[in-house]
Amino acid sequence: MSDNQHDDGERDERDGHHGHAHGEHAARPGNRLRKELPAEVPAPAPGAGQRPVPRPDESLSGRQRLVKGLWPPRLTRPQLIVALLLFGLGFGLAVQVASNSDTDSALRGARQEDLVRILDELDSRTQRLEDERQGLEKQRSELQSSSDQAAEARKQTAEKERQLGILAGTVAAQGPGITMTIEDTKGTVQSDMLLDTIQELRAAGAEAIQVNGVRVVANTYFADAGKSVSVDGNKITAPYRFKVIGKPQDLEPALNIPGGVVQTLEKEQATVSVAQSGKIVVDALRQAKQPDYARSSSQ
Repeated sequence: MSDNQHDDGERDERDGHHGHAHGEHAARPGNRLRKELPAEVPAPAPGAGQRPVPRPDESLSGRQRLVKGLWPPRLTRPQLIVALLLFGLGFGLAVQVASNSDTDSALRGARQEDLVRILDELDSRTQRLEDERQGLEKQRSELQSSSDQAAEARKQTAEKERQLGILAGTVAAQGPGITMTIEDTKGTVQSDMLLDTIQELRAAGAEAIQVNGVRVVANTYFADAGKSVSVDGNKITAPYRFKVIGKPQDLEPALNIPGGVVQTLEKEQATVSVAQSGKIVVDALRQAKQPDYARSSSQ
């Protein structure tokens, strides 16, 4: 072998050695990265036995989602205050409508005779007011046209004093009217029922009233006293007898109107009788009381 061939062999051997070393050096980094990375896990294909997890809202119907959004309610403080105010207003309106409907239903359920009687009573009250107005106008005309105005004034003053004495209970009175008797064997009649009777008689035009010998005046009061009733401190017991002076045709219907005094007392198992008379005497008197502080402004 010649020297040139020997040099070429050595050069090829060195090149092969270097190539082998370079290949080992190039392969080492790839092996190290593969050892450090985790193994890849393939994603399961759809329909491979696993179902997709639905969202919570997708499993509900439209109505269920609406109910879930409205309940439980989420109220703020201003909304709660407004709700309470609206509730109070609605409750007040309901009570007022119910009260009005009760009154209307009582009139609707009344008989034709009762309705006619109520209308007659209203007409009578209107007529009394008209008569009183005409009387006052007549008095004024007499005072203005009388030649002796002083004498006429004294006459009218005396008449007025007599009328005021009747109202104050210091003077006996007589005239047409009614007598009403309340039998209370069960002891269910109370003072407020008797007071309602007095108020109804006054509204119907009663001018003088006495109950069981006690004169009823403007400041008369009723109170319960055990099984009896006290009138201005005087104890009275059943039967209760009312002697009333006034127009009988106005007084009796006022007591017998639907839902009035007589029906209320009969609901309490009391017996009520009313009799008209052309002459009723009210002779129970009250002592005239001198006021402590009030004086006539003409003095």
